[in-house]
Amino acid sequence: MTHRKPVIAGNWKMNTTPSEGRDLALEIAKGVSDFPGVEVIVCPPFTGLANVSRTVESSNVLVGAQNVSAEPSGAFTGEVSTAMLDELVSHVIVGHSERRALFGETDEDVAAKAIAVHSAEMKPIVCVGESLDTRKSGNAVGWVREQLRASLDGYAGWGSLIVAYEPVWAIGTGEAASPQQAQEIIGELRSELVELAGQEAAEQIRILYGGSVNSNNIGPFVDRPDIDGALVGGASLQAAEFVSIVENTARVYGNPA
Repeated sequence: MTHRKPVIAGNWKMNTTPSEGRDLALEIAKGVSDFPGVEVIVCPPFTGLANVSRTVESSNVLVGAQNVSAEPSGAFTGEVSTAMLDELVSHVIVGHSERRALFGETDEDVAAKAIAVHSAEMKPIVCVGESLDTRKSGNAVGWVREQLRASLDGYAGWGSLIVAYEPVWAIGTGEAASPQQAQEIIGELRSELVELAGQEAAEQIRILYGGSVNSNNIGPFVDRPDIDGALVGGASLQAAEFVSIVENTARVYGNPA
């Protein structure tokens, strides 16, 4: 089994009030305390970050933000900078497919955000993934390799990077990619990282699968050689289900407790 520590990250998206987030984080922190071999990250909405950060402070749960501005400060109404997040999070999701599709984020935007996150000594979770049309066209491999390269243009903080592969057609649909499909693409992403960062650095970068992950299907994904965990959406809003995902990941890695 790989020497990379597995990561299970929960993206709560636009869900939970500050008090709901605190309660959910508390349940998760209690539930995953027996599985230190898995790196657990929860990513609440901005309004919940302070509550969640305080709640999990003495646990082995880390906190991430769902987005960030590449700008350091200024007249950008509604935006949140890395400095604003610095006391609250260790990780930031950048380039999630919903940000790309619904809010027009480009690869250039994603690269700028990833660089800003690393410069602020936090860790970016850079998301890439193809649409159903791209998958059907047979060009998924070339698409995601180019998207990753463009989304990391100018980035050099390889030791802090996490990559998440999320096939757009599998997000929130209940239709997960097969473990074999995910491994094929993620293996290609690691090859791309070798070209960008060199063999040694690329071997250390964790690459996650995201797309309709749950406690029943997580095992076969993390059992693949290049898949180092998951970016979990809807299932991360249910504490017991999310904890089960962490537990099943720990079991695959031979670290049930």
